[in-house]
Amino acid sequence: MQKLKIGFLALAIVALAAFKSDKPAYRLYSKDGKSVKFKKMVDALQDADIVFFGELHNNPIAHWLQLEITKELFVAKTKNLVLGAEMFETDNQLLIDEYFNGDIKQSSFESEARLWPNYKTDYKPLLELAKDSGLRFIATNIPRRYASLVNKKGFEGLDSLSTRAREYIAHLPIQYDGELSAYKNILEMMKDMPHVNPNIPKAQAIKDATMAEFILKNWSEGQLFLHYNGSYHSDNFQSIIWYLQQAKTDLKIQTISCVEQVNIDSLDSTNINVANFIIAVPENMTKTY
Repeated sequence: MQKLKIGFLALAIVALAAFKSDKPAYRLYSKDGKSVKFKKMVDALQDADIVFFGELHNNPIAHWLQLEITKELFVAKTKNLVLGAEMFETDNQLLIDEYFNGDIKQSSFESEARLWPNYKTDYKPLLELAKDSGLRFIATNIPRRYASLVNKKGFEGLDSLSTRAREYIAHLPIQYDGELSAYKNILEMMKDMPHVNPNIPKAQAIKDATMAEFILKNWSEGQLFLHYNGSYHSDNFQSIIWYLQQAKTDLKIQTISCVEQVNIDSLDSTNINVANFIIAVPENMTKTY
């Protein structure tokens, strides 16, 4: 009997050692820091009107999970799923539509659209999934030349734009709350940099306002709009979400945020409540660029 007890103890020690040596690529948490199963998150997401996937742009786990979540939501919502992304600017919508309709070749689309450097590895799978599944894919971000204009001249710089140009940005005048931490923190983070421009938060806000407006323009009751963006654009239920709520208060919104931590066995206190669901990834995870 004593040998049997020793044997069980040895097995328990081996099992514990194996558990401790596990190296998960990510852990999934609720906003209050409790561990959550992937299926439970997907079930919650499919009941929303709009879902924001707040990514880390160079994180491979974030991009893999974006694709997996999109596949799961397509199974649940089929043609009632609409996709959209910060990574595509509103004046490139025609190119996306022409490519999806077969009017232009893939090579033409990729050479003419202003695609991010990591498009082929990180965003092309999402776009191609939408194309192959007959889903709409919406370019939501303001053309960067107009964001640069705001950075230079403030919102007033947009007043000189033509009627045609204004089709690609949020409706003027732009609402703005400079007391939101999302905007105040930008200046705080850059305070030690030379020539800090006080319009920088406004340049961020015009992106948020435009993304919110183009999401709403392309969403209708009964649909789920899944939006991919950098986590800063949806963390703490601010930024894009603030603009959405100014326009429509009864939207059912769910958010996901990706964070990096030294240890992902529990959620760091600084990451609690940043989103409905938080994907914690090891800080030393390989980067896509």
